[in-house]
This record gives sequence, C-alpha cells and structure tokens, in this order.
Amino acid sequence: AAAIANTETPVDSQASLTSEQIARYWSDGFLTIDGVFSPEEVADLRAAAAASDIAQAQAQQGADAQTVHLLGLTSRHPAFHALARDPRIIRLLAPLMGPDIQLQHSKLATKPLTKGRGAFAWHQDFAYYPHTNTDLLAVMVMLDDATPDNGCMRMVRGSHRLGMLEHRINGFFSGGCTETSRWADPASVVDITPKAGGISIHHCLTLHGSDVNHSGLPRRGVVYSYRADDAYQLGDDVFDDTGLVVAGVRRGVVRCENARFLLPLSNSPHRPNVFGTAWNQQGKRAEAFNSQHAPVVQPSEMP
Repeated sequence: AAAIANTETPVDSQASLTSEQIARYWSDGFLTIDGVFSPEEVADLRAAAAASDIAQAQAQQGADAQTVHLLGLTSRHPAFHALARDPRIIRLLAPLMGPDIQLQHSKLATKPLTKGRGAFAWHQDFAYYPHTNTDLLAVMVMLDDATPDNGCMRMVRGSHRLGMLEHRINGFFSGGCTETSRWADPASVVDITPKAGGISIHHCLTLHGSDVNHSGLPRRGVVYSYRADDAYQLGDDVFDDTGLVVAGVRRGVVRCENARFLLPLSNSPHRPNVFGTAWNQQGKRAEAFNSQHAPVVQPSEMP
C-alpha cells in the first residue's frame, strides 16, 4: 500500500512555510496542508463549480465517465480568478518560487461519480508545457476530502530530481510517462490526501497520477499551475489566463537552465501548430489585467 502524505495545518491565515516544510518540498517534491480555507469558503467554491455553464462544459467533456480537467477556470467564474491570487496561497509559494509569480493555467479537476472510472496516467506536468526553467509548481485546492477510495493523487517521492522523463510513443507525446519502472516500488508512492479546504503543492517534475474512483463519491479540486516570472513557455497552448500576474511584477528577464527539454509533439488534427500556441506568453484575459495592474519592470542591467 502507498504511504499517506504528511498533512499539516497552517498556524493562522498569515502563515507561510516553515523551514522544515521548505526542506521537505525540495526533498519529496510535494507538500500537503490542511485548513487553508474554511468550510464556508469551500461551500462558496462548490457553488461556483456547480454553475450551469461549468457543469455543461464538464458534461460535454464526458465527466460522467472520465476525469475532466476543465481549463480556463479563472475566466469561467470570478471566484476562481480571486482564488488564484489569494494571499493565503501566494504566501506559501513565495519561499519556493520567489516574489514574482504568474499563473500558467487554471482548471477544475473532477473525478467521475461512476465507480471504477477516472484513472489518470502517471505523468510530469512539465512534459505538457516545458519552459526555459523548471521553477513551476501546481496547487490543488480540494473541494472534497481526497482519499485513496475516491481517486486521490499519488506521487513518487523525490521524482522531481530525475529530470524530465520519457512521455512519447513512436515519437509523439502520449500524455503519460512511459517509464513504468518509476512507480513500480510501492515504498516510493505516496497518497496525497488533503481534506476539503486543504491544498497540495507539487513541483512540475514530480511524477504523479491517480487511480479510479472506487467510492462513487465526488473528488473535485481547483488546480492552479504557477510559474516564476523568468520562466518562459516553450510548448503547449497559451490559455486565456496564461501569464496572469498573481504576485510581484514582470521584469522582462528570461532564465534558462542548462538542460535539454523535448517539446510535446502532437499529431492531433486539431492542432495545426504541433508545439501549441506558446509564442506570445499571454492570453487575452491576462493581457488585459496585466496592462492595468502589472506593467513590465525591467532591470537597469542583466543579473
């Protein structure tokens, strides 16, 4: 059986990460923290997630039979735009990413209520949207208790230190990691089980996936992928809220790691550009917001 992640509760609403939590994040590749949002706030988020247009979009993507990641969530309801910039989240990210942080994408992740459905393949997020460096992470705000029975996320401890793993079949991006030995050892696999109102944080190279929903009970989470301001996107799509500044400023500096990253080569007939649309770095919503609230602040000289 997989281990259960250590889940902690912030001391107060002003809490940031402790030195022990920071060390654990860089050692394990993830953290889980309960009690970030109150039951009343969770109820409001559930109501937003149940809005008719969101429910309709989920149904169109087959939410009764498979896990659905409904993208562009900040554009679908103002509650999710506000949540992406909530200081209680940002205070936890700054010690891991620095003061200048952008949103890369937002989504509502839901498991189907049909028992035995909804498994999601093991993968690294970075394989979907490579950037010039790996200062990216994802936050999942749970709207329901996450349990092994309802298909909680599972992560391979320390896998973020492996670099980007193989995600191709016959040269094309497969959507999942093909190196099956990486999660074969049960001792390295950890169940990620925040309660409703809690969050998980994981590094963009942390190998993770999820099992089917055995319970038939809901498992919903709001997912925000964040990136450091100096991480520039190399592949995949630019969404409406890509580049939304959630903390700090835009500095117009690109930092490149000394590494080689494979771009996600798609053979879908719906993507005429095989590497996506990542060339202007900002979606329309992010561009409109940033033009008013987050002008570019360039340094006097390159660091």
